[in-house]
Amino acid sequence: MKANQKNLRIDLKDADPDIFDAIQGEIEREQSKIVLIASENYVSRAVLEAQGSILTNKYAEGYPGKRYYGGCEYVDVVESKAIERAKKIFGAEHVNVQPHSGSSANMAVYMSVLKPGDTILGMDLRHGGHLSHGAKVNFSGMVYKNVSYGVNSGTGYIDYELVRDLALAHRPKMIVSGASAYSRTIDFVKFYEIAKEVNALLLADIAHIAGLIAAGIHPSPFPYADFVTTSTHKTLRGPRGGMIMCKSAFAKGVDKFIFPGTQGGPLMHVIAAKAVAFKEALTDDFRQYQKAIVLNAGRLCTELIGRGYTIVSGGTDNHLMLVDVSNKNITGKEAEEALDKAGITVNKNTIPFDNKPPTVTSGIRLGTPAVTTRGFTESTMSEVADVIDKVLKSPHDEQNMKDQRLRVKSICESFPIYRAFD
Repeated sequence: MKANQKNLRIDLKDADPDIFDAIQGEIEREQSKIVLIASENYVSRAVLEAQGSILTNKYAEGYPGKRYYGGCEYVDVVESKAIERAKKIFGAEHVNVQPHSGSSANMAVYMSVLKPGDTILGMDLRHGGHLSHGAKVNFSGMVYKNVSYGVNSGTGYIDYELVRDLALAHRPKMIVSGASAYSRTIDFVKFYEIAKEVNALLLADIAHIAGLIAAGIHPSPFPYADFVTTSTHKTLRGPRGGMIMCKSAFAKGVDKFIFPGTQGGPLMHVIAAKAVAFKEALTDDFRQYQKAIVLNAGRLCTELIGRGYTIVSGGTDNHLMLVDVSNKNITGKEAEEALDKAGITVNKNTIPFDNKPPTVTSGIRLGTPAVTTRGFTESTMSEVADVIDKVLKSPHDEQNMKDQRLRVKSICESFPIYRAFD
């Protein structure tokens, strides 16, 4: 056998032990820790299989039936299936499944209809928005003029009157609805009415709530938004990637600014994994899963409130919550580190009107998509809340940490993941 042929057949463990060991370490981390990162999830074995498939070899610049490379007959089937299924899930007129991420999806939408210097009205990053909604450190805030709306200081809910006032004052070319750390239902109809009043285009970024919308748990932005973007992981429980959905009038521009505008060859193995995830999202099991996500988040929220924690907006309607830990004499950074030692993975997060920098923060963001996939129930979330409370009350008590780590270990052993890969 020739050397180059032999190399094709060497397993990862033998070809690159360092990377193999790191992957094994990640498997162990995911198995042994309670992951409450709101933007993370566990994909199915079928999604993993599709993403790790031979489709990673294929270049397929262009779109199904209109490629710049030969040999695309099978990847055309894959991409067409992904598009067809996404349309069925969301009722979209046009779908592009090629974006590498939610941010790149937003970039292509902006470039397709805006000019540098045009005004975007999006949610303030410090109030729960996303970097790509106009943050100054992001391309969206560098290329375009950014005006930000936020939440009401008293309620923690989006201040729609402020959104309208800002829209009337600044006449943005585009209004962006959507968030990365907002626990309440987003009123897409109100955003539509405001956009219509000032003749602005409306983009709904549903990256966090796509799964909830797919299952009918959260109101849909269709048919109100001109563009709908999303990542395909998070609640949608697919591979890491992005997607654009839009009205047919904008289809040509969107496709042009994904390829050749901002990307080259699409990642066909990832698109295959998206297609598999979309098929899963059309099942009743998926709809029941989304209901369970919300129930678990609600229970976790209620239990923490009962233990004296302040939840931004006073509760949650979706999969996540922002917990203000400042009244517990601990910062978000300290809380994240303490919980990690106990085996619970969260992220520090700025809360609205935070007086601490983003590297420190006064809050933590908690979410339930991953633990719900794992099988956690509402009663499990009650125990998780108790562990969180005991850790944050005594973060420097070594014996307490050991005790809580053992509780976490016991919970995780009751809900194994990826059993087939053991």
